[in-house]
Amino acid sequence: MKTESFNPETIERQWHLVDLDGQTLGRAAARIAQVLRGKHKPTYTPHADCGDFVVVVNADRVVLTGNKLDKKVYYRHSGYMGGLRETTAAELLAKDSRLVIEKAVKGMLPRGPLGRHMFKKMKVYAGADHPHAAQKPAPIDLTRV
Repeated sequence: MKTESFNPETIERQWHLVDLDGQTLGRAAARIAQVLRGKHKPTYTPHADCGDFVVVVNADRVVLTGNKLDKKVYYRHSGYMGGLRETTAAELLAKDSRLVIEKAVKGMLPRGPLGRHMFKKMKVYAGADHPHAAQKPAPIDLTRV
């Protein structure tokens, strides 16, 4: 029996739809990262991008458990002295709810060119409307892992 190795030319990509209405942020991000990497397929290859496209809707309705809205802090630095800025999860959700989802999923993907390529296949929208209806995305049930 020969071991098959898959490359980007032989991968068949599908489109998936994730509705985050009432879903927990971390659990949903872990499932989204799994689909972006391709770990849900039997043809998973660690060194190749064999994942699917993911359309995330209702990002503004995601739930953070416990005190995370006030206690979870996102940091960024300008590169200058004293340039450290911090933002809480509540402030980031109010400003742009898509960024919370993107940061959570990006942290669960591999670093480097492969992870950046996987991340580009995720489309996040704050509301229920999205322009990818022509691709006919299949819904993913996040309650089952």
